[in-house]
Amino acid sequence: MTSLKDLMTWRYATKKMDPAKAVSEEKVEAILEAIRMAPTSSGTQPFEVFVVTQDAMREEIRKVGWDQSQITECSHLLVFAAWDNYSAERIDAVRTHMEELRGENPMITQYYENLKGAYLPRDSTVNHDHAARQAYIALGFAMLAAAELEVDCCPMEGFDADAVDQIIGLKELGLKSVTLLPLGYREEGADWLLPMPKVRKSREALVKTIA
Repeated sequence: MTSLKDLMTWRYATKKMDPAKAVSEEKVEAILEAIRMAPTSSGTQPFEVFVVTQDAMREEIRKVGWDQSQITECSHLLVFAAWDNYSAERIDAVRTHMEELRGENPMITQYYENLKGAYLPRDSTVNHDHAARQAYIALGFAMLAAAELEVDCCPMEGFDADAVDQIIGLKELGLKSVTLLPLGYREEGADWLLPMPKVRKSREALVKTIA
């Protein structure tokens, strides 16, 4: 059985993908399910994921994405887009969905009323940043799911978010793009990063125990 450590060792930020190899829809759906099942603060899931396979759109995104070739070489480009702000309507929708599955509960109602009291007075930038962090939790789950399926990926922040928002039409949906995740397969012998060892801090440098 492949261990989590083995999966994390196998995966890397793939720089060169083989455009002739497409990820199966079954595997893409499994990765999207990992995203859907990822935990988020208060169960709000304050983001959406756009699966871009249209060549023309990916070409446009590449132009504003530092010309990173994976954007067009991958078979599926995932765009994580976080809520631009929390609103009473959005939080109420979360509560309503929860009550549909769990039944009405005064504790749940009060919890989300308290959440509105905490979130709604905050600046929209603070709320969007919080929503974006929830999207990043799901991004991590997506990368691990991809590794389990031996699908390559490369998380990206190197792009003009405003331009991507315009290309996809996110502003009208109350969303802002926060990260991209191309899914595909590494092109053996063509990726300069592939043969290099992983570089990570030592445990001693990274972890501090306070007892």
